[in-house]
Amino acid sequence: MENTRILFATKNAGKMREIQMIMADLGLEILSMKEAGVDIDIVEDGASFEENAQIKAKAIADELARRGEKAIVLADDSGLEVDYLNKEPGIYSARYMGEDTSYTIKNANIISRLEGVPDEKRTARFVCVIAAVFPSGTCMIRRATIEGIIGYEEKGENGFGYDPIFYLPEYGCYSAELSNEKKNQISHRGKALEAMKVVIREELGL
Repeated sequence: MENTRILFATKNAGKMREIQMIMADLGLEILSMKEAGVDIDIVEDGASFEENAQIKAKAIADELARRGEKAIVLADDSGLEVDYLNKEPGIYSARYMGEDTSYTIKNANIISRLEGVPDEKRTARFVCVIAAVFPSGTCMIRRATIEGIIGYEEKGENGFGYDPIFYLPEYGCYSAELSNEKKNQISHRGKALEAMKVVIREELGL
């Protein structure tokens, strides 16, 4: 299976770095959409993380099939659920307040909407669902979460997205203050990728 490639459906450089670190021990080539030369518009109109992850993975698998290329296509749909805000931004996390809005503005908005809300009602979680479409057409899904609370300010330089406002009481720090190694061990994406690595090893007989 030395020619097996993994194409991960993301254009996010920060996310791609995490993915390549976590999946390095598979010994397979792991490419982003850009690296694979895949540039297609995908309408993520699913009603859940699971549906959106499958939509992305299948769209790219179909594009590769049209080209006569083979790869294991992985796609994740991930986001932040804030309980006090009825689980917003949820599946709209990347598009919250507009796709081009900076996360500094998004984070400030969430903090302001929780003004005066005590810690016990600031509960939140990161959710990550990964869908894998294999060349055989098989589609597998894995889901993972990490629980925390929304902080009162942005802290930390070692994350992206909503990491700087996501406080982890168990670890006494914000997600953006974790080392890359620790974050990959405990994060929603790290846990979902570890679960998917088991599926890939079984499928490929690694």
